Amino acid sequence: MDIELLRGPQIAPHVEDLAYLRITVFREFPYLYDGSLEYEAEYLDTYVRSADSLCVLVRDEGRVVGASTALPLADETVEFQHPFLTAGWDPGRIFYCAESVVLPAWRGRGLGVRFFAEREAHARQLSRFDWCAFCAVQRPAEHPRRPADYQPLDAFWARRGYRHHPELHTQYHWRDLDEAEASAKPMSFWLKELTS
Repeated sequence: MDIELLRGPQIAPHVEDLAYLRITVFREFPYLYDGSLEYEAEYLDTYVRSADSLCVLVRDEGRVVGASTALPLADETVEFQHPFLTAGWDPGRIFYCAESVVLPAWRGRGLGVRFFAEREAHARQLSRFDWCAFCAVQRPAEHPRRPADYQPLDAFWARRGYRHHPELHTQYHWRDLDEAEASAKPMSFWLKELTS
């Protein structure tokens, strides 16, 4: 596998590959996301426009098989910043770690650990952040599409030093695979102090 670190505008040539990857991986539980290339291009443009964003791109024989993105929370949309502003946090001190997506055949090879390490190293290199944060969808344990063998990632995130902050929560809208229209999905945030 080849791993490349892309920053800001360097992400632009890879938006289509990233969009397909996100749509493919996020169809799985717990996201169940019925995405579109149009929405993905708009979403990823936020990362292209941020001079301090990062994309960790993974290729195998030229094919994009995994990726992870991050950027200063202050460069994210207001809806991402709102829970922090409401709770009195300074978005300017928080580096937001967005998705980590890997195709099934390439999982279990340490990419998840590498993604967190690269994003945190980038945040430290920028020298103005106290925290890294990400958010995760909250699905009920009895959700009808929850696979019997589903393993939540909470323990993996905790091993990376992240702590769940359920008081920092919001809702994002997307269309599930079995929905005709987009609906609100509860999301909550996890944080890690960069000095730890």
